[in-house]
Amino acid sequence: MKNIRIIPRLDIKGPNLVKGIHLEGLRVLGKPEEFAEYYYQSGADELMFMDVVASLYERNNLKDIITRTAKKIFIPLTVGGGLRTIEDIKTVLRAGADKVSLNTAAINNPQLIKNASLKFGSSTIVVAIEAIRQSDGKYFAYTDNAREYTGIEVLSWAKKVEELGAGEIVLTSVDNEGTGEGYDLELIEQVATSVSIPVIAHGGPGKLIHFKEAIDKKADAVALSSILHYEFIKNGKTDGHTENEGNTTFLKSGNSFGKIEPTTLSKLKHYLIQNNIPTRQMSI
Repeated sequence: MKNIRIIPRLDIKGPNLVKGIHLEGLRVLGKPEEFAEYYYQSGADELMFMDVVASLYERNNLKDIITRTAKKIFIPLTVGGGLRTIEDIKTVLRAGADKVSLNTAAINNPQLIKNASLKFGSSTIVVAIEAIRQSDGKYFAYTDNAREYTGIEVLSWAKKVEELGAGEIVLTSVDNEGTGEGYDLELIEQVATSVSIPVIAHGGPGKLIHFKEAIDKKADAVALSSILHYEFIKNGKTDGHTENEGNTTFLKSGNSFGKIEPTTLSKLKHYLIQNNIPTRQMSI
């Protein structure tokens, strides 16, 4: 088995790191640069930055954050949200991103995947799939941070994006995202066994065992947020400062983490190694 990548995901709204449940009810957690630098120093393999309101406002505001982050962090950075054109992609790559994540624009214009992969290389182009399970058990893709139903079935779309040249897929279970109840294992297995490009599982982990479960279902990498962010906050690693924007009630509430058991990257990697799942060497 090849090394499993551990990828902290940072959802950004304006200047702040935010987190919600089912991609909704976004609450401010702190300054994204603080979290990113800590995760880098703690052994993250890659980082993923998503502007979660970019598609709604038809622009990506992460350029300045990425430029500052790239000066201090030397692992691959994936940037997504509101990227609609080749020029948009070029802008964030020049700012310091190594990969871009496409969702809304890819569904609206699948040819963008092909054009972008030809221009920048398949390894640079990631397609994000936000999946919601329907009453008949099928999964359909959504866009705009799961606000918009597309009518596109997830498995057929995953195969299509591979054909168009995407280098990997970020697969989000909107139903499980932020809940701490674990990844959607059926969704992961269906997609991962239907394509040959890497699948990054995202949405739902609240305990260490959830990562092993996702990897056992053929996920090539795992993206995680709440389980790390809450550990960061719980142990006072943030200075507590946020820009005066968004819902900061959670930070002032005493920090109830629900079903999520906060952990560190070090503990996660040790857990996986103990379960015979290879990971990349920790930086410290």
